[in-house]
Amino acid sequence: MKRTEMRDHVFKLVFGMEFNEAEDMGPQMEFYLEQIPEAGEKDLEYIRTKAERISANLPEIDKLINDTAKGWKTTRMNKADLSILRLAVYEMRWDDDVPVGVAIDEAVELAKRYSSDDGPSFVNGILAKLV
Repeated sequence: MKRTEMRDHVFKLVFGMEFNEAEDMGPQMEFYLEQIPEAGEKDLEYIRTKAERISANLPEIDKLINDTAKGWKTTRMNKADLSILRLAVYEMRWDDDVPVGVAIDEAVELAKRYSSDDGPSFVNGILAKLV
């Protein structure tokens, strides 16, 4: 499975965090991962680990987003955009395997698929300021 595909699954899990209690996310994540038949064990571990690490760093990630997004707070953001930003910020700050430019490009691509017409420029703008 390509990293772009795995990132898409991580995004969906991060998005799900908005609608599930923290204690429910473990079983929800496992149920979701069982529904990806094309994923190998290494792929599933990559997806699971990245989603868990994003969850563990959420307060710090949200602080970075709130400090960067002038006039916007995470509580007011479109949930798809917020999930994309959380994933990208995690990759930019904590994932040494992902170059910053790739994290931004992939975030914009996710926004094109899952956000509104303004989503890609919104996501790109915040991430560009963060760099």
